[in-house]
Amino acid sequence: MQTPALAHRLGAEALGTFWLVFGGCGSAIFAAHVMHQTDPVNMGIGFVGVALAFGLTVLTMAYAVGHVSGGHFNPAVTIGCAVAKRFAWKDVPAYVITQVVAGLVAGVALYVIATGKEGFTAAGNFAANGYGEASPNGYGLLAAFVIEAVLTAFFLYIILGATDGRAPVGFAPIAIGLGLTLIHLISIPVTNTSVNPARSTAVAFFNGGDAPAQLWLFWVAPILGAVIAGATYAAITGEKNIADIEGEVRA
Repeated sequence: MQTPALAHRLGAEALGTFWLVFGGCGSAIFAAHVMHQTDPVNMGIGFVGVALAFGLTVLTMAYAVGHVSGGHFNPAVTIGCAVAKRFAWKDVPAYVITQVVAGLVAGVALYVIATGKEGFTAAGNFAANGYGEASPNGYGLLAAFVIEAVLTAFFLYIILGATDGRAPVGFAPIAIGLGLTLIHLISIPVTNTSVNPARSTAVAFFNGGDAPAQLWLFWVAPILGAVIAGATYAAITGEKNIADIEGEVRA
């Protein structure tokens, strides 16, 4: 099967990353906590709903455009796949730039919608990631770094395993989407869950506060975790490196 042109692959990555940020962060901004207009009842979706929303964005777009671009939607995934020899290093910069720009465009769209409600303040209410006082439950820098690195590593193991040539064909998006859901169920209280530098960058500057200054962690820790997984997957599972694979993650 011929590899799609780079422009088409970047277009697919832009669509997928936009959808991930818009759907995942949008669920946290608009739907996580919604009080009934007359009764003191929270009708929002809560942590579980937000976790499921993030998983569904990846699942749906992996099926929609994964066959075009590989369905990364995440700089850490792109770098981890390159380390695992599943993706060509020459295309990494273009993928990462596209993912970050598409995420920021989604952030702008969310900001326009959110500020359409009277009294809404983006500061502190824009699904940003953080540690210390910016952590949803007060977890410190070390805890945030460890959980982001560990969970991103396991996200890469799931992706590499589900798209391994020995895995059942056609089910990878389900495993990857459910994997991301589980990751959010574990870590929303700790960091609001990143495992994706583009997702963190997309909302950090709109959120303000500590988010821009803490953004470095949500680049360094996920990429470190992804590199560890990419470097060790083949050794752990016995996967043979195939020289002619240019790196598309089969979805």
